[in-house]
Amino acid sequence: MADTADTPPQFQVHESGAYFHGTKADLGVGDFLTPGYRSNYRSELISNNVYMTKVLDNAVLAAEMATGPGGPRVYIVEPDGDVEDDPNVTDKKFPGNPTQSFRSPNPVKIVGEMLDWVGHSPEYLHQFRAGLEELRRTGADVIYD
Repeated sequence: MADTADTPPQFQVHESGAYFHGTKADLGVGDFLTPGYRSNYRSELISNNVYMTKVLDNAVLAAEMATGPGGPRVYIVEPDGDVEDDPNVTDKKFPGNPTQSFRSPNPVKIVGEMLDWVGHSPEYLHQFRAGLEELRRTGADVIYD
């Protein structure tokens, strides 16, 4: 097994083992995230699931990519029902689920907010958005929801 220090940030499970959700929505502890909102990665898609990850860096990226007013927020969440691997990355882009990305068709309760995270550089976000745009341009921006 690889040493955590050798694992890229996008694959490092947070020491707490908690689930995280990145968004720009201004919510509070006790609120629920529910399906039925626009995808962070395809604004025309209304999602049937709530997506979460055990990797803080991935939740930060999701928050930075989210549309809408306000700044990026990363919430600590607890699923209220079944959770499955996110098929958009599991075995589609990475063998297994090294990104620790999950989804649920059920509500997900906010139990806290992470405040001590570090955002990505403007250059990284520009590169990431350019990659998404290229996927759109080529028709490869499929989201399995």
